[in-house]
Amino acid sequence: MPDAEIRKLYRSIGEVGDQLDLEPHVLRYWESEFETLSPRKNRAGRRVYKEEDVAAARRIRHLLREEKYTIEGARQVLAREEEAPGEVEDRREDLQRLRAFLVELRDQL
Repeated sequence: MPDAEIRKLYRSIGEVGDQLDLEPHVLRYWESEFETLSPRKNRAGRRVYKEEDVAAARRIRHLLREEKYTIEGARQVLAREEEAPGEVEDRREDLQRLRAFLVELRDQL
């Protein structure tokens, strides 16, 4: 298997920091502020980040740095996103019913 296809299961805090252009102390601080960012620690007590943790850090970085949310505002956005999957499915069903109604109405004209 070529090296390019091998994906690391775990990354160190330094690797994640380099990937996201963040200092390790920033990631450690975010861990204390956001429940969605909670990397495990290995036997040596070092943080190991799975892909889900990296994605959470990337989302937090986006909210704080690009969208300019405060820590509290970013927490609220993430909380809404966690609740949203059921709402999205409900909304999708509503839109499908509305579309079917509109298509039927158009065909009657």
